[in-house]
Amino acid sequence: MRLLVLLLAVALPAAAQELKPAPATRAPALELADLEGRTHKLADYRGKVVLVNFWATWCEPCREEMPSIERLRRAMAGRPFSVLAVNVGEGGRAARDFAAKLALGFPLLLDRDMKVTRAWNARVLPASFVVGPDGAIRYSYYGELDWASEEVRAKIERLMPMQKT
Repeated sequence: MRLLVLLLAVALPAAAQELKPAPATRAPALELADLEGRTHKLADYRGKVVLVNFWATWCEPCREEMPSIERLRRAMAGRPFSVLAVNVGEGGRAARDFAAKLALGFPLLLDRDMKVTRAWNARVLPASFVVGPDGAIRYSYYGELDWASEEVRAKIERLMPMQKT
């Protein structure tokens, strides 16, 4: 299966890079520990837009898109937006060594047994889902994407709750 995922991940960048609207379905549960052992629950992020990204260190497109995810996170600083990056099937050392090479400001969560990955139907890596403030998946994308592009950022901003004046 890992070979199939790798082959699909390599083939996907040639496809059109557009964040695809998803049917507004409730996001599956997500409760995983980060590299420091702190538990993150998607439900705790209610009221925010959350980018849930499934990745692995052996996945080249996953590694290539991480800097753009960090640029998006920085561009959204102070706004109701969070990133949860779910490492698929690897241990803490692999994820930690990878993170040490990049200055990532978002949690790297460990899905060692891949139960969460399967629940989210993330069969291709990278697999990304944008969850709206209501907990429903609003966009999905399989493959590498420039998350910091103006087009992608505008779509995410439209999902954010209106700020009270």
